[in-house]
Amino acid sequence: MEAEKMKLRLDADVQKLEAERLRKGKIKAEEDLDSLKMDYKKLWLSMRTVGLGKTSE
Repeated sequence: MEAEKMKLRLDADVQKLEAERLRKGKIKAEEDLDSLKMDYKKLWLSMRTVGLGKTSE
């Protein structure tokens, strides 16, 4: 009975650690996405400044 309780506690701890790891991964992915959006915006503004974004007529 005591071993069963210990196993359940260990299982719960493993699930908590896994959830924390996934949460941190999600936060990292969101930060990376924000960084990419900023880089894209800067690149787009640079292209617009030098006229690369225009179509030829």
